[in-house]
Amino acid sequence: MKTFVAWIQAFAATVGGPGLFIIAFLDSSFVSLPQINDLLVVAMVIQHPYWMPYYAAMATAGSVAGCLVLYSIARKGGDALIRRRFHGRTLDRATRLIQKYGVMTLVIPAILPPPAPFKLFVLLAGVSGVRPVPFVLSIAVGRGVRYIGIGLLTVWYGQQAVTFLQTHGTSVAIAVAVLVAVAVGSWIALRHFRRREPALTSAS
Repeated sequence: MKTFVAWIQAFAATVGGPGLFIIAFLDSSFVSLPQINDLLVVAMVIQHPYWMPYYAAMATAGSVAGCLVLYSIARKGGDALIRRRFHGRTLDRATRLIQKYGVMTLVIPAILPPPAPFKLFVLLAGVSGVRPVPFVLSIAVGRGVRYIGIGLLTVWYGQQAVTFLQTHGTSVAIAVAVLVAVAVGSWIALRHFRRREPALTSAS
């Protein structure tokens, strides 16, 4: 497995953006390659800083595609798969969260680094019947924020971004995830209020 990981990492570094797509796809679907894509984004942005948006977009697109594979499997009857891979308090807590908050529970894990149980929420979204468009948008927002954030840190700090991510990456990701959650929650609440406002006006 280590040989395969080393080979795929070297291949991705050679081909650039498409390599980021492949690594992100594999990591978000059936193969766990934790933080390899993060390090590849850093390495590629150091070499070509002006290409940062492209690298972030390719990593995000690959992750969305990989998540769609798991999501499709879960929609077709993935409950047994979830029970085999996850159990206990983690599964019960995640199930309650996605039933209560829906796509919001996808955005935050998509931003957070490992060991956040991101794939569990992806599978539960499929089992719970989350619609495809909100699912894709949630993953794209979460992963987009993650990879753009890593890209910006690299543009600002260069190679030191690796040390920064290793030391403070989790804390920063949590803070960003909370801000995104507040922003998305406020947007949803505002839309709900605007929909109710005409009804309240006509009733009065």
